[in-house]
Amino acid sequence: MAKFSRRELIIHVLCWGIVLFFPLLFYHPNDTGNMMSARFLRGLGGPLSYMILFYINYLWLIPRFYFRDRKKAFFIINIMAIAMCLAFMIEWWHLMNAIVNSSPQSGPGGPVRHKPPRFHMLFYNTLSMVMVVGLSLSVSMSRRWQHIEEARHAAEQSRTKAELSNLRNQLNPHFLLNTLNNIYALIAFDTDKAQTAVEELSRLLRHVLYDNRQPFVPLYKEVEFMRNYIELMKIRVTSGVTIDTRINVADDDATPIAPLIFISLIENAFKHGISPNGNGNISIELDQNDGVVSCCITNTYYPKRDNDKSGSGIGLEQVSKRLELIYPGAYTWQRGTTDDKSTYFSKITIHTHNDNNQMRNS
Repeated sequence: MAKFSRRELIIHVLCWGIVLFFPLLFYHPNDTGNMMSARFLRGLGGPLSYMILFYINYLWLIPRFYFRDRKKAFFIINIMAIAMCLAFMIEWWHLMNAIVNSSPQSGPGGPVRHKPPRFHMLFYNTLSMVMVVGLSLSVSMSRRWQHIEEARHAAEQSRTKAELSNLRNQLNPHFLLNTLNNIYALIAFDTDKAQTAVEELSRLLRHVLYDNRQPFVPLYKEVEFMRNYIELMKIRVTSGVTIDTRINVADDDATPIAPLIFISLIENAFKHGISPNGNGNISIELDQNDGVVSCCITNTYYPKRDNDKSGSGIGLEQVSKRLELIYPGAYTWQRGTTDDKSTYFSKITIHTHNDNNQMRNS
């Protein structure tokens, strides 16, 4: 059985109120109050019949029969319901006519004899009732379609959140594995740097383990994490590597941004931007202007050999999936190498003020 929301209940009451009382607007201004009441009571049988038939369908027949593929029974019961409503309308007319004529205020000429509804009126009312059934069916199907759409949207949101949660769960061990590999490499030739790297790692883990659980974090927190990560990566590189960092973001910039959305790009720059003999150039630039966050990273390009198992490429794949899930239609990602294959560039621009993105992940 259909359940009414408060908004639906108000709409139903208003609509049926108009149907029931609208005829009063067309009575002759010279009619007395008694004449108007008599006409109104006699004519009330039709709207009441329509209302009864509407809600028999809306609350019972359509959900129990039509929507459950019992359409034959639905039409048979409706034929009987229409016949009963016609009988009710006629009996109502006779009853109200008798009440009005028995009243001592029925008029100076005595009881007024009104003829019962004729064939053409019965045909008109039958056709009107068929239209009421159609209206009830249309309203029910529209309501059902709306509920299906709401359920589909809720399921899509749940699926998106689950997928994002899965991506974050993959990203955390992936990030930690890469960082531990760097620290492991340092232990072999510089124990002091390895200890410093462990201290830097402890600062990063709080952001990874806690802030990464939120859909969005303030931009200044993400900037702090990026700075700490870059400092951690600098411990391993030699003096032959030039690292240029330009972050044009205020210290208190609270622009919401998806956590760790740029970190895989930085990882990729350190992975492919340093030659085997310890030379390379890495440039990292982050800007925020009127809700548009842009991260541009360029580095000398030294692609890994096929037998190098230091990375699986999962990081950039996750970046692509997360961007599409969190910022659909609100981001651009330009990446590739220069014509001479000496430099790799990657630039992500995100329009964070797109309210739809906030809503679907809140």
